Amino acid sequence: MDNFKTILILLMWAVGIVALCRRMNLPPILGYIFVGMLIGPGGLGYIHSLDELTFFAEFGVVFLMFTIGLEFSLARLMTMKRTLLGLGGLQVLICTLLAATAGYYFGLSLKTAFVAAGALAISSTAVVAKLLSEQNALHTTYGRLAISILLFQDIAAVLFLIIIPAMAGTGEITFMPVLWTIVKGLVVTILLALTGLWVLRPLFHEVAKAHSTELFMLATLLVALSAAWITHQLHLSMALGAFLAGLMLGETEFRHQIDIDIRPFRDVLLGLFFITVGALFQITLFPQHWYWVLLLLFAILSLKTLIIMGLSMLVGRASAPKALRTGLILAQGGEFGFAILTVGINQKLIDPAQTQVLVAAMVLSLVVAPVLIRYNKSISDWIFKKEEELPPEEKPHQLAIHTAELKDHVIICGFGRVGQILSRFLEQENISSVALDLDPIRISSSSLAGEHAFYGDARHPDVLASAGLARARMVVISFADEPAALETLRHIRALRLDVPVFVRTRNDSNLKAFQEAGATEVVPESLEASLMLASHLLLMLGIPASRILFKIRAIHADRYRVIQGFFKGTDDPTLLEDEETVRRGLHAITISEDAYAVGKSIEELSNPRTPFKVLTRGHLRFSDPEPSMIVEAGDVIVLYATPEDLYSMNEKMLKGP
Repeated sequence: MDNFKTILILLMWAVGIVALCRRMNLPPILGYIFVGMLIGPGGLGYIHSLDELTFFAEFGVVFLMFTIGLEFSLARLMTMKRTLLGLGGLQVLICTLLAATAGYYFGLSLKTAFVAAGALAISSTAVVAKLLSEQNALHTTYGRLAISILLFQDIAAVLFLIIIPAMAGTGEITFMPVLWTIVKGLVVTILLALTGLWVLRPLFHEVAKAHSTELFMLATLLVALSAAWITHQLHLSMALGAFLAGLMLGETEFRHQIDIDIRPFRDVLLGLFFITVGALFQITLFPQHWYWVLLLLFAILSLKTLIIMGLSMLVGRASAPKALRTGLILAQGGEFGFAILTVGINQKLIDPAQTQVLVAAMVLSLVVAPVLIRYNKSISDWIFKKEEELPPEEKPHQLAIHTAELKDHVIICGFGRVGQILSRFLEQENISSVALDLDPIRISSSSLAGEHAFYGDARHPDVLASAGLARARMVVISFADEPAALETLRHIRALRLDVPVFVRTRNDSNLKAFQEAGATEVVPESLEASLMLASHLLLMLGIPASRILFKIRAIHADRYRVIQGFFKGTDDPTLLEDEETVRRGLHAITISEDAYAVGKSIEELSNPRTPFKVLTRGHLRFSDPEPSMIVEAGDVIVLYATPEDLYSMNEKMLKGP
């Protein structure tokens, strides 16, 4: 029962704190760490010992490494070997050497200094990838450099997790145990690679034929945990086996489904892991060490920023502003750093008491990380006193040369599936087109295939000008990212008012914003899909094709007004319009017998701000009911209103004006 009580306490605090972190746009990692600090032995003491949970928490790291392995591709690693090994390798090596030297200088043993240095050299993949994705910066120069360094750091974390257990049990660091551990790691890697080739792919083919979600998930868990068990039996890290299993399965066509199945286990167990990390920190001791915590925090942020900046300029060939932005993005500690510390503690290589300052500084670096990442450009501009230039790939010389002779062409902003389909239709009609996209892999592949696609940010006026906007016949914006699409539309209208601009959106939620920004036509995918489905449905029900076509044309002519408005849920996307439009939606009000509205006409009750969209009476449904219609008890009225207008209308219908 004590274990059950411990789990309930953990879940209760974790749900509350992590929900608060998400509301404040902070990484959930911070929430889990704070829970451990608050309720662990060094905090309020609700949980006296986390020994039993530590076993489960280790599996959080196992599943994290498994999903990291899924994201890797051997071909991708080979194409990125220059930046991966040169830039990432040098960063980890230099940071580890400097931190280990400093730790040894301040009195730590060589083994303890090595473990601490390895933890400090690693940055947070989870935090950086999430925030760069939110800022649409993954494909910028500094974004690609940061991701390359993070990829090597993930590999380096595996190496640390191999080497650290080999260092345990001996008085000094000796070469042979470490070499023997590395040899065992290579042998296991080769064996698991052959297993993946000969066993895993056929196994998952047979599992997939069963069409059973439960069986597929069980097979995934079996493979991940079996690989972890094998490496554990060889006195290697369980995380190594999980990583290798993920790497092998990442080469199969089942990678995406496996990732979806394993994530719930990973997230829950990884949360337990970070709770145990937080429990290592004694809050009551912080006043005694605050000076050293802040000093170490400053050292981590400043030295990692400067080292990564210098390497980005020398190896990554980035300009000083971009190199600085890369350094700021990767200045923090990371989740693998905590994993390395945990393994070091379990192997008796580092005393938990010695981790107090280190854990506190790493946690604070994660708190500071979102600020540094979000405002890295402002910091860079402030230091270098100038605006950042476009990256070399975005310099529009090649694009301008290609479009110099073009006239009456179509510019396609976004070369995903929608953009590529449009390009093929235009090509069939002998209409010239130019596509802009920010995915270097997609652009490289399509360019080799002869497509007129170029790397360029359509949100930048210079890129639009180089694409021949002044001579273009039409522009199509097919971004899935609607804020970026709206920004692009505004830049197009700033440069040219008369060119027709077609915009693709997911649904009608941002229709008004695009229309007000100057879109000639806005095509919501969800509404068009609904219209197509409705037309097929009516056709199969025997409705004449001419009548169906008339209905669809009427809806198009009315710019989808008839079918706009929907009942909102928690998963609806964020809108781009003004605040009032954002909060409008369909709401239902049931009229009770003693309500004021009974016996009144719709004209008496409604107002322009809250139109009556539907009135339901028993089994009858009236769309856009007539103003003269009398409301009866039991009617359900659907309004299109904001929450405030809904409240006032509800009061009016029940109690009167």
